[in-house]
Amino acid sequence: MSVLLIEAFYGGSHKQLMDLLQEELQDDCVLCTLPAKKWHWKARTAALYFMQTVPASTNYRILFASSVLNLAELAALRPDLGKLKKVLYFHENQLAYPVQKCQERDFQYGYNQILSWFMPEHKLAHLEKVIGAKRNGDAYQLEDLSGQQKSRALMKNSNAQCESGLCEAQPGLYTTQHEGLPSPLTAPARSNQSEASESTNPCQEEDKQHLTFNLSDILSGKDYQQRPLHVAWPHRWEHDKDPETFFKVLMKLKEKDLPFHVSVLGEAFTEIPDIFSEAKKALGSSVLHWGYLPSKDDYFQALCMADVVISTAKHEFFGVAMVEAVYCGCYPLCPKALVYPEIFPAEYLYSTPEQLFKRLQNFCKRPDIVRKHLYKGETAGFSWAALGGKFRSLLAAEPREDL
Repeated sequence: MSVLLIEAFYGGSHKQLMDLLQEELQDDCVLCTLPAKKWHWKARTAALYFMQTVPASTNYRILFASSVLNLAELAALRPDLGKLKKVLYFHENQLAYPVQKCQERDFQYGYNQILSWFMPEHKLAHLEKVIGAKRNGDAYQLEDLSGQQKSRALMKNSNAQCESGLCEAQPGLYTTQHEGLPSPLTAPARSNQSEASESTNPCQEEDKQHLTFNLSDILSGKDYQQRPLHVAWPHRWEHDKDPETFFKVLMKLKEKDLPFHVSVLGEAFTEIPDIFSEAKKALGSSVLHWGYLPSKDDYFQALCMADVVISTAKHEFFGVAMVEAVYCGCYPLCPKALVYPEIFPAEYLYSTPEQLFKRLQNFCKRPDIVRKHLYKGETAGFSWAALGGKFRSLLAAEPREDL
């Protein structure tokens, strides 16, 4: 048990990553979690809980946690854990996270992140000596294995993003959100995905509809060519994913009598934006599926049946749902902002809701355009086959006294 995995919000992509790491590390790790409920309370109090519940051990070498945990508090409350090498994984940036209502931002959550990844001056100097980094203003130039120089921005810029790939596990540097997607060569056709979240949500139970289509029949013959465009939206039902913009575009398509089907997937929590119930009623027969699918097979089947996958997110560090959908053969349409330009070629990006509408309008008229399209981006780099070795190296490194 040399690796201590801590997850204060054990659900969704957080659970997905921790389960994958535990599976890969097997007997070499211990996993401590809290349920994926009441996120704000977990961010405030998880350190106190884990201080009492994480078993003491002299075998721990590395502590791996997501940024929901206030790592600085836990290190102060448990000096034995404070001595470990620490890897902090950021699923979002609370300093730039969209505020749902016009009110003053609760700075506590961003402050927790600052405390957890702050790198003091003496460690900045040490970083340069240990890993050969050269400082350039508020950024470092790190030499990767291929000898190329890549800029790694430090947290002094609240909008700093880490490039695709894992950053060196030093305090103060991002570790990017690459969920454990399997290699496209090892999974069934058009369904090369990692584990979907297995948690259920009672708020969506009554709206859940199960798919009854035969996939092989749908993907062949005249039915496939003539059926309406199928649009998928596989995101959490929360304000930062901007469902209002998505549904406004669909309503506009509906008003123009353009044929399409829509599958609204993703997980909901206690508070569901009103737009979901309003949109379901307004979209009527255009709705093919509505609600969270706890079965990964059903979820991937739904993505395989879709033609286009859309993001309208206001905040995104990576967007595993979009990459999963592309693996399943969907044509992606994403904002020309956030992390998306780093992942998707320009032809899959839109700048305004009007541009998104025009693209979908054309696809509704000619769905064969997207059904014949071959994705032009690269996805192999996000597979577990590509990233697994980096994670293993990250979690196999020996601790150092100066950390």
